[in-house]
Amino acid sequence: VQLQAYGGGLVRPGGSLRLSCAASGRTFSIYGWFRQAPGKEREFVARINRISGRTAYADSVKGRFTISRDNAKNTAYLQMNSLTPEDTAVYHCAAADYPLRYGPDVAGSFGFWGQGTQVTVSS
Repeated sequence: VQLQAYGGGLVRPGGSLRLSCAASGRTFSIYGWFRQAPGKEREFVARINRISGRTAYADSVKGRFTISRDNAKNTAYLQMNSLTPEDTAVYHCAAADYPLRYGPDVAGSFGFWGQGTQVTVSS
């Protein structure tokens, strides 16, 4: 079982990036994205239910980021628009099955993690 995240990079403020998280070996009930900036705690960004497609976002990214999934490819995506320097972080994709141990926005609920991908927003 493996989650592979990719798509990070350097982008100017106001720009866009699309992250991908490809799962192999099995499917999961929920996919999430978290991020961690230097010196800060890992924080929830977005999540999506694989079957229903229901989504949720952190307040800081609402209206700018969109999480989606392609079940045929067993892949989740994070489209990030209107990026700001405050979005600079290592982004991690994660997956879990229901029932969740904690809340759906809590990193501890996700038992499977991909490697991080660096997103840097700078002029």
